[in-house]
Amino acid sequence: MSITVQEHNQSAPPVVQLTNLVKRYGLNKALNGVDLTIEGGKVVGLLGHNGSGKTTMLKIIAGLRSPSAGTVEVFGMAPGVRTKQRVAFLPEVNAYYDWMSVDYLIDFVKSFHPDLNWDRAEVLKKFMGLKGNSKVGALSKGQQARLKLVIGLSRSADLMLLDEPLAGIDPPSRARILQALVGEFRQERQTLIISTHEVKEAEPIFDHVVFLREGRIALEGNAEALRAETGRSMEELFGEVLE
Repeated sequence: MSITVQEHNQSAPPVVQLTNLVKRYGLNKALNGVDLTIEGGKVVGLLGHNGSGKTTMLKIIAGLRSPSAGTVEVFGMAPGVRTKQRVAFLPEVNAYYDWMSVDYLIDFVKSFHPDLNWDRAEVLKKFMGLKGNSKVGALSKGQQARLKLVIGLSRSADLMLLDEPLAGIDPPSRARILQALVGEFRQERQTLIISTHEVKEAEPIFDHVVFLREGRIALEGNAEALRAETGRSMEELFGEVLE
């Protein structure tokens, strides 16, 4: 399928601009000539199977990996110290210390991310059903996923990068958490890029979608326009475009 429905907002510079982006790991190209523009204030779904290049793209935008070729601009700048101050990256893999309590971990993260708001974290903890004195190592996989969201959403970041944020969260809770993510807990004009293959629960919140297959963009566009043009849901397009 070769449909591309793109959005252009000339009133503000893009939050992310990728031009002919390539990332190699040995002989393998995790990303292979990606061109992508992401405008501010959007909720973007980065959709693809495991190994499609989603995590690599997020890490490059976050400044945690360098491209092998091509250019990357975040807020009009190459990723670096200035962009990292405005970007929050929530990895899929839990990198927290098991011996820390929830509150200790939040305070630990605040020590190197001063924009983390404790009052906001308290509200999010309650919403996510987490107790401050619970040890990280004693939390279930789903609770640890919720904890990552608490920490990320407590920051005043202009760009939020979430890598498989639904992993481990029970299906009945996914839609409720996602709706809260873009509604009650999303900060004004904050841009979210959400990497996921759990399309069914997530698709109602997406303004824009990017389908990745083997390191290339297979389909990109405004979510509502794509639904109208194809007569298919994002979940159905996921199956058609990427299978």
